[in-house]
Amino acid sequence: MSQAHAPYRLTLERLIDAPPEQVYRAWTDPELLCQWFTPRPWTVASAELDVRPGGSSLVVMRSPEGQDFPNRGVYLEVQPGRRLVFTDAYTEAWLPSAKPFMTVTLEFQPRDGKTHYRADVLHWTEADLREHEAMGFASGWGQATDQLEDLLAGLGGGA
Repeated sequence: MSQAHAPYRLTLERLIDAPPEQVYRAWTDPELLCQWFTPRPWTVASAELDVRPGGSSLVVMRSPEGQDFPNRGVYLEVQPGRRLVFTDAYTEAWLPSAKPFMTVTLEFQPRDGKTHYRADVLHWTEADLREHEAMGFASGWGQATDQLEDLLAGLGGGA
């Protein structure tokens, strides 16, 4: 099934005032990812990112109450500065996860010194999509993207 016809997709699009290489770096540099990835008051306790096709990731999100939620995944496609595709269908080294939930495609397209940023989140089932909506996909991913923009603005040309 092509992504254009995927029935269980949520999408976020934004024009970000930073070049694609900087937006990509914020997604692939663990130190930067920890600063913006979760909507506050949630935080990222740690991030381990092996950014290559087949490489694994572990992002530990922390609730305001201090409870940790580890999220494991594997990168399927990596085009530096342009595109990332990752999934939680695998945990590491192509080991299937107990409960796959989503596959994410991120695209970073140059637009006059800025980035047209698009996140497509494909879910395995309608129930998974509804669960992600109920978790606050629109507000959560939107707020995290606001935080990403703030981080990039603070880094200026040094990102």
